[in-house]
Amino acid sequence: MLSSIKSFKLELDRPADAAFTGGEVVSGKVVLELRRDTRVHSMKVQGRGVAMAHWLENRGMNSVYNDYTSKATYFRKRQHLIRDNGEVTVLPAGKHEFPFSFQLPEETLVTSFEGKHGSIRYWVKVKLHRPWATVRKIKKEFTVIEPIDINTPALLAPQAGTKDKMARAWYRNFGQVSVTAKIDRKGYTPGEVIPVFAEFDNSTSRSVVPKAYITQTQTFIARGTMKQKRSVVATLCGDIVSSYCRETWHGRAIKIPPVGPSILQCRIIKVEYMLKVCVDVPGTSKLCLELPLVIGTIPLHPFGSRTSSISSQYSVNLEWLRMAIPEQPEPPPDYNSVVTEEEAEQRNNMVAPQLTEDLSGILERPLMAFVQEFRFRPPPVYSEIDPNPQPFNIRPRCMTC
Repeated sequence: MLSSIKSFKLELDRPADAAFTGGEVVSGKVVLELRRDTRVHSMKVQGRGVAMAHWLENRGMNSVYNDYTSKATYFRKRQHLIRDNGEVTVLPAGKHEFPFSFQLPEETLVTSFEGKHGSIRYWVKVKLHRPWATVRKIKKEFTVIEPIDINTPALLAPQAGTKDKMARAWYRNFGQVSVTAKIDRKGYTPGEVIPVFAEFDNSTSRSVVPKAYITQTQTFIARGTMKQKRSVVATLCGDIVSSYCRETWHGRAIKIPPVGPSILQCRIIKVEYMLKVCVDVPGTSKLCLELPLVIGTIPLHPFGSRTSSISSQYSVNLEWLRMAIPEQPEPPPDYNSVVTEEEAEQRNNMVAPQLTEDLSGILERPLMAFVQEFRFRPPPVYSEIDPNPQPFNIRPRCMTC
């Protein structure tokens, strides 16, 4: 005998590849098509968001495994489409549609994630209970993206560092290798290009190879134990640096592939990115300088790109990379050496023309601001009074002591 249920489907209003954020409404409908009249106890829809980490570890030689499991629930919603009130509901044959909707929590959710030792999943599940029949279930997952705006001061700040190492092999020193690197900011989005400014100083008797990597680190936490999985998502290889030579990168480009955003707010699963600028030294371990990255979802604002371009202009200066103090600016020139006597006399005799233009609609026009750029540091204010006078009650110091 055929089942009384011809079709049982769960449909969301948004497309399958759509993504949700905190505070949005997840809506859809349950489509139930029956061949004949069917008795139903209840039908309910559940929405859940759960992060779970799980792995097994073998301890000792007796094949005993330790189970590490942790779970974090981000939201749990339930809605009754057919409520169980103690009586059986008879649905006539035909097609029935049951709409539903529920709102995601306002607080920030965690981005959907699938990893080797854990996952962050969001789904909608429908259960249909009938008398003397198995429970029919439907489950459909949906994606949640946590917004990460890189247009914040913390993510727009430049990242820089320096590191050196003495190359040794079999208790023999080959010399010192140092690397200094800088990037314009900390936050990027997938598809962007990171210009890397770096300097490699090879003071060894061997040739070295500079490289740069973008690495992803997945961290899973359960029962106070941490499990990590590292992978390289992008690579940049430089030219060989001969012995006692120096190599400079003036913005070598490394492109971010289509990867998931950083996950930093989950207590049991984290996804972090790092830019590693390394030097491969033959015969010894490599020297690596790590600069943190945050992969966001909201790209750089056009106004923020101006700040980035200004910082990239200064990044070419390797003195900044060495953290050196810039030289003192020269004093401003004398006014007479810039403006001739004839020009000064013409400016003094000039009379400002009277404005005849109608200014009634001046407020309707866009106001443009002009900021004067000063190249020279102004001289200090002259004063005959000592701003830091010496107290009179101090005992004069004996110059012979």
